[in-house]
Amino acid sequence: MSKTVSVLLFGITREIVGTSSLATAIPPSGEIGDLLDTLRERYPALSGLRSLLVAVNGEYAELNTKITPKDEIALIPPVSGG
Repeated sequence: MSKTVSVLLFGITREIVGTSSLATAIPPSGEIGDLLDTLRERYPALSGLRSLLVAVNGEYAELNTKITPKDEIALIPPVSGG
């Protein structure tokens, strides 16, 4: 039985995926970087984003940050404007 985690999507990431949140399996490594790779495979347009920050439980995370099913993941796209 695989473990899943909730991912919140904002801005362009929400538009690309077509929803404001989704549940996805935690990769075997349990790391954010591998979760991002999985999402980019599922939604190739995510790979076109110049930058993409990830937060875990409200704090910015590194690609090697470990996640558990209890964590709340947020994809934060680049913001532009003036």
